[in-house]
Amino acid sequence: MSKKIMLGMSGGIDSSVTAYILQKEGYEVEGIYLKLHNRTDGYHESNLKDIDDVAKFLGIKYHILDLSKQFNEEVYNYFINSYLEGNTPNPCVKCNRNIKFGAMLDFAKEQGASFLATGHYAKTDGNFFYLADDLSKDQSYFLSQIPKEALPFMLFPLNSYKKEDIVKMGAQIDLAYKRITEKNESQEICFVETVYTDIIKKHAKIDIEGDVLDEAGNVVGKHKGYAHYTIGKRKGFTVKGAQEPHFVTKLNPNNNTIVVGKRPALEVNKVLCESLNMYIDETKFSCAVKLRYRSNSTPCDVEIIDNQAIINLKEPAFGVASGQLAVFYDNNKVLGSAFIKSTY
Repeated sequence: MSKKIMLGMSGGIDSSVTAYILQKEGYEVEGIYLKLHNRTDGYHESNLKDIDDVAKFLGIKYHILDLSKQFNEEVYNYFINSYLEGNTPNPCVKCNRNIKFGAMLDFAKEQGASFLATGHYAKTDGNFFYLADDLSKDQSYFLSQIPKEALPFMLFPLNSYKKEDIVKMGAQIDLAYKRITEKNESQEICFVETVYTDIIKKHAKIDIEGDVLDEAGNVVGKHKGYAHYTIGKRKGFTVKGAQEPHFVTKLNPNNNTIVVGKRPALEVNKVLCESLNMYIDETKFSCAVKLRYRSNSTPCDVEIIDNQAIINLKEPAFGVASGQLAVFYDNNKVLGSAFIKSTY
């Protein structure tokens, strides 16, 4: 008897091809579509049309799971509050932990499934996450806050494929329409229809001009509102008499100021992190750390004290932002992660 697998389906090519692969391998596949927010641009309608086409072609059924209330409380509000507090949030990480591999996994278990599969590019052996073979698509960074207890129930069938392989397979299951193969890559923040500041403006006035300060606290220019900026940004503000590029180094929500400096001012050698999620028990170790998804990994020494991680970088990093995620790697293995609290 084939094992039952629940599959998170988005209507995109990755999850659609995942359904195709799992069925070919003999699994009994059922899809789950998560309704997480209330976009008004036909987002859900388009996705569900594509899921329905794929499900009919493969002869599988799917469920629509409305988790919008939990998503609003645990992801959306976190996103808004982080920006208003001067931090740079990572809503995908929160969503993966609490929603996709939290509430959706619970639902899959309730349906009697042996595993929950998704179209993520990553690997797991039930104890650790590992980099996907296609490093350009690897998503282990975004999965690294998922509790260790969830890993034995997770499957990532795309872990050894290249994106071009997925596109070719997608053409085989998309006979009537070519929408899933022609769709653009999923945007990083699914509930943002245009730019993130439009979302924040629904909750607070952020277009309030403020002072730009240098590192000594002197007023050197003007900006359009602190919530428009993240650490490392170099545009959208003025600096009187500047001959070289200046970058945002600090945000001050309390008085609506931003601090800027030249590139060396972005240099960070020590990072303090909180909200740890570790897959190892060691409290002192050396590894490589990624301090942002698109950043290169940096060698470091890590010490964990009182559920906080102190990261001493062996090479300086630039533009490190509080609120982002630090992910610890031993070659291709994910050791754990923590959210950045402050830098030195």
